[in-house]
Amino acid sequence: MPVMTANPSKDLEHDLRTLALFINLYCRYKHADAPRGPVQMKTHDVDAIARKPVVLCEECTKLLVHAFTKRTHCPMHPKPACKHCPSHCYHPTYRAKIRQVMKFSGKKMLLGGRLDYLFHLLF
Repeated sequence: MPVMTANPSKDLEHDLRTLALFINLYCRYKHADAPRGPVQMKTHDVDAIARKPVVLCEECTKLLVHAFTKRTHCPMHPKPACKHCPSHCYHPTYRAKIRQVMKFSGKKMLLGGRLDYLFHLLF
């Protein structure tokens, strides 16, 4: 049985930061030729969460907005990894896309020396 963390809002912020960084990395490499712009949401300050400017193409912006919305409204406490969740809240199209993003960005970060994300990928 998972252990409840002392600060669920810190876990949410960590998950949102990870999503923003992974999608930003994916977009930078996979959509290098697409027009990109800063991400703006009414509900979240994306740059503050990511701790750096997030500049995405339109497709990746839609994915990020969907991911932030679903993660913020997740009813599971404590939040399991999406791949272990009994109830998938992502739309099937976005679920397939986020899996591609996580796979690509995770490998890219590991090869670039970001071993701290190995834990996130495996658990």
